[in-house]
Amino acid sequence: MSAPKTLFQKIADKEIPAKLIHEDAVCVAFHDIDPKAPTHVLVVPRKAIPRVAAATAEDQATLGHLLLVAGQLSRQLGLANGFRIVINNGPDGGESVPHLHVHLLGGRALHWPPG
Repeated sequence: MSAPKTLFQKIADKEIPAKLIHEDAVCVAFHDIDPKAPTHVLVVPRKAIPRVAAATAEDQATLGHLLLVAGQLSRQLGLANGFRIVINNGPDGGESVPHLHVHLLGGRALHWPPG
């Protein structure tokens, strides 16, 4: 028996509607419904990888692709002054959906440490 689909798998499979701003064979991207910055986009692989710590060598190309798409979207969304990429891992890391995803945050000055 396979695990139930995550929210992000359902969005990638178009079982749950979302306004996609990027879609290709490897991933989808859409604006976060609870943004933490003026621009807050999620880049989600179609493959169900629970978290970055669960990724394998087989996932190397997918992981790189997610970052390249985030960079492409940063240019499309006008984040020339800078942006942050975040990948949460596990409950203490802020992971709320057990499906690897990249947060692209920008549109304001982002402080460090994030908190």
